[in-house]
Amino acid sequence: MIAIESRAAQANVWPQTKRIASVDIIDNLAAAETIWRGFEGPNHSVTPYQRFDFLAPWQREVGERGGLSPFIVIARDVAGRPRGLLPLALQTTLGVRCATFMGGTHANFNMGLWEREFAAAATEADLKALLAMLAVSDEVDVLALRQQPLHWRDLQNPLWLLPHEPLAFDCPLRTIRSSATAANLISNSLRRRLRNKERKLQPLAGYRYHIASADADITRLLDWFFRVKSQRLAKQKLPNVFAEPGVSEFIRAACMTKLPYGGRVIEIHALECDEEVIAIWAVVADGNRFSTMFNTYTLSGNARFSPGLLLMRHIIDRFIGQHGCSFDFGIGSDDYKREFCKDDEPTFDSNIPLTVLGRLAAGAMSGVSGAKRLVKRNPALLGVAQNLRSMFRQAA
Repeated sequence: MIAIESRAAQANVWPQTKRIASVDIIDNLAAAETIWRGFEGPNHSVTPYQRFDFLAPWQREVGERGGLSPFIVIARDVAGRPRGLLPLALQTTLGVRCATFMGGTHANFNMGLWEREFAAAATEADLKALLAMLAVSDEVDVLALRQQPLHWRDLQNPLWLLPHEPLAFDCPLRTIRSSATAANLISNSLRRRLRNKERKLQPLAGYRYHIASADADITRLLDWFFRVKSQRLAKQKLPNVFAEPGVSEFIRAACMTKLPYGGRVIEIHALECDEEVIAIWAVVADGNRFSTMFNTYTLSGNARFSPGLLLMRHIIDRFIGQHGCSFDFGIGSDDYKREFCKDDEPTFDSNIPLTVLGRLAAGAMSGVSGAKRLVKRNPALLGVAQNLRSMFRQAA
């Protein structure tokens, strides 16, 4: 554990506030666990992707193999009470020490864990005090904080108060209000199309939708997923991110870990019959929001009946009636997301320099991000980029 409370005593070094008066930096998951889990209660603002039981196996299995070390920031108020926790990982590339959110591409959303009272009242001065303390620690050059939601549930994301830039696409979102029913949550035309498709599958022996609850079922479905997803990506000439070092171990560990109030850190929802698995969706949920992570569907002839969409309809129907519940499919503009989600979750990135070297790195990162936004928002440029990507894959 690297504690910089001794530096915090030098209050004249940075613009101290009552809400953030000192900062601890912890480089050990075990040392941070108790405080981290304390931020997962009802009086705190946290997404399912920042649970300890989601990010700890990611750091052990994926982060460490990728050369990232824990850089967990705990912000305390003048009384020494923890008010916020940033679950970051540190990596040095080309001499630049860069801190990013743990979870990498496997977390659709990245956010700090915040005390609700602090998140509601946080000011720009509070966040600048936090940055100043991190700069004095001289542990990192730049914070590259990707894919952050502007709000989580009914509270602002305090990091939005820092300099930021929008993503090329927001996250399609749908809120399930208390008055929602199966008839009005999904359009009549889509529900009718899916009902007609499901009639083709219902005669299959043992046809069913379920959430895997037994360890043996979870293992069986994940074995099927990794095999079928690999075959599907190979046919599309796409890289298999699930074959990267530690990824399958991380996913299996998170799917096996039980939450204190029931369910798993990652839930596996499945559509299957006695003869085969037809489709699965992996979901993270916290009782107020569920977000999809990954999915695939059968390579058999049953694929023509849109089993992925059928499964998603079952998942949505399951959550109907939960007051204030909402769901999303992650950031992106895929057509199927708009079939279910009519709203948007605004998202942003932040590249925050803490040193002179960090200013150069942050400028370069923002330039790359701006170029990506330009391409993704321009249909003509996006088409050129996709064609070039396809050509390179074929050449490989």
